Amino acid sequence: MKTFKFQSFVLVLIAFILGFSEFLIVGILDDLGTQFNVPVATVGYLVTIFAMVYAVSTPLITIMIGKYNLFWDLMVMMAIFTFGNILSFVATNFVFLAISRVVTAMVAGVSISLGLTFAGYIAPMSKRGWLLSWVFSGFSIASVVGVPLGTWISTQFGWRISFLTVIVISIMTMGLVFFSLPRDFKQKESTISGQLALLKDHKIQVGMLLPMFNLAAIYVFYTYLRPIITNQLHFSVQMLTILLGVFGISNIIGNRVSGLISEGPGLRAMPFVYISQLILMALMPLVFHYSWPGAVLLFLVIFTMPLINSPIQLFFLSIAEKKYPQSIVLASSLNSIFSNFGIALGSATGGIIVSHLSLNGVGPGGAVYALVSLGLVLWLNHMTQKGLSSDQNSL
Repeated sequence: MKTFKFQSFVLVLIAFILGFSEFLIVGILDDLGTQFNVPVATVGYLVTIFAMVYAVSTPLITIMIGKYNLFWDLMVMMAIFTFGNILSFVATNFVFLAISRVVTAMVAGVSISLGLTFAGYIAPMSKRGWLLSWVFSGFSIASVVGVPLGTWISTQFGWRISFLTVIVISIMTMGLVFFSLPRDFKQKESTISGQLALLKDHKIQVGMLLPMFNLAAIYVFYTYLRPIITNQLHFSVQMLTILLGVFGISNIIGNRVSGLISEGPGLRAMPFVYISQLILMALMPLVFHYSWPGAVLLFLVIFTMPLINSPIQLFFLSIAEKKYPQSIVLASSLNSIFSNFGIALGSATGGIIVSHLSLNGVGPGGAVYALVSLGLVLWLNHMTQKGLSSDQNSL
């Protein structure tokens, strides 16, 4: 059970269950709104709350646990994650549900950061991009299998059974982690200030903003994907589950392409991605008048969502390994931390747009953040190229 392939499967499964729990809300917005008698836009803020808590708590907890055995850190985080989902399962009102999501969010980011750290530890250098892209694909698989499954279960048996499904898979995952991952893994010991030195690096500072605005652009509309599909594009509830699965497949393809990009041009390819994303989002108000063209456009935009994952993750890890080996876990967490800041920003922006305008406004709103992402990646590539030129001149 300790072969590289099996360990890789377990790491992907960790990402899957974390993604299943986080993204499940998107598929059951309407059911929760009906259950607790609150507007869909209000339920949508659960996504914002989860993402904000995730983003704020992850670096704090990551720094505090960095000096301990990372295997047992992961086991404890997964146990608390499971407990948080149990609280969601038994929630009796909307406030209780929101509190349960806070508990889950506090440890979800730390769990995936530890998973990514283990991926870098167990994978040979030639397999790093491959394994990282697969771990990120775990979130996409959650979109393909988990979210549609959770939506179907919620429709057929009630939303509580969706959370029960998460709980069962979480417990199974903990068992597999216990029997498969190495138990003697610790990063280089350092003080808190020593770990935080990573954040003083200018390339890291610019790089952190890239996943944030990448997902801010997407989540302006993605938070309201279900009402967009059913109300804006006029697909049936039966087609909803199918389309969520198709969009999840788009995301998986995007993650696999992300791995290829990381092994090739890396961040140099991303300006073309954000130009495409910007154009597609700007077209949403026009294309959303037609069901199938609107669905195709959503497929294409969702494909672009994970393309940054592997290139930026390897970028963070390469800088940490060369200059800040005491900050490997923190470096592994940066992508997920700032992605969730982006989810919070995007979902909050989407909530404002939907409340004051309509679903027609979410595309142009996302396009603004895509434009910011384009500027950031051009800046980062310029800094990287300038650094390479300086290194060559010093030789």
